Amino acid sequence: MPAQPEGAPVWADAMFADLEAAKAFYAELFGWSYDPGAEEFGNYTQAKTADGKHVAALAPQMPGTPAGVPAAWNLYLASPDVAAAAERIKSAGGTLMMDPMQVGEFGTMVTAQDPGGVMFSVWQPDTHAGFEKVNEPGAFCWAEVTVRDADKTDAFFTTVFPYDAKTMADEHVDFQVWQLGGQPVLGRMKMTKDFPAEVPSYINVYFVVEDCDAAVATVQRLGGQLHFGPMDSPFGRFAAVGDPQGAAFSVIDVTRTTGEMPKLD
Repeated sequence: MPAQPEGAPVWADAMFADLEAAKAFYAELFGWSYDPGAEEFGNYTQAKTADGKHVAALAPQMPGTPAGVPAAWNLYLASPDVAAAAERIKSAGGTLMMDPMQVGEFGTMVTAQDPGGVMFSVWQPDTHAGFEKVNEPGAFCWAEVTVRDADKTDAFFTTVFPYDAKTMADEHVDFQVWQLGGQPVLGRMKMTKDFPAEVPSYINVYFVVEDCDAAVATVQRLGGQLHFGPMDSPFGRFAAVGDPQGAAFSVIDVTRTTGEMPKLD
């Protein structure tokens, strides 16, 4: 895929206490197969669809991770200069979870947290440009920064990245669409009272499926949870789910759309 503009989602991964169980779950849900894990990179394992295109990665939890810490999907945002992005993160009130780090010949990364607690990473590509396929079954298509303190998050992300923030005209939800070059790349949703108090702010990653209801049934059969939905929308029929190790994400059938696209101000 061509180089993505700064701030665009380019990769997603998740770390698990039981990597083999996670691989089995996502293989059955999305049809993924896996490259051999690279021991020199902590058994980081890239997932691919049936056509061999890499779409995400799974890895073991870091040594020393406390028992019981749930798994979580992490989103990587593009940057041509991770060191400069790291300085903007600090200046905007964010926290670096690590110093910028070169990952072999693949690229350079940093992981950070915004003032509201949202974890994310920034990726400066070298040989690994990111997603090899998007917007198709088994692949990433969208993500939403899901937060409690929307004002802090909005100010932070639009300072660190060149987003043009548009507000969705809907009195029932506080939702923004962040655009780059006039194109939507990321959403921001303020949590409602329906979210349990113990759920932290996070980035909700969406993967395309051929049938949302069938995907939800598979998640539940394999020991995962249904958090919300399935629900029809102008963007597709979607549901928010969690895998058996606690990683939250969403599945969406983008071919089944209902209603008119909402207006953005």
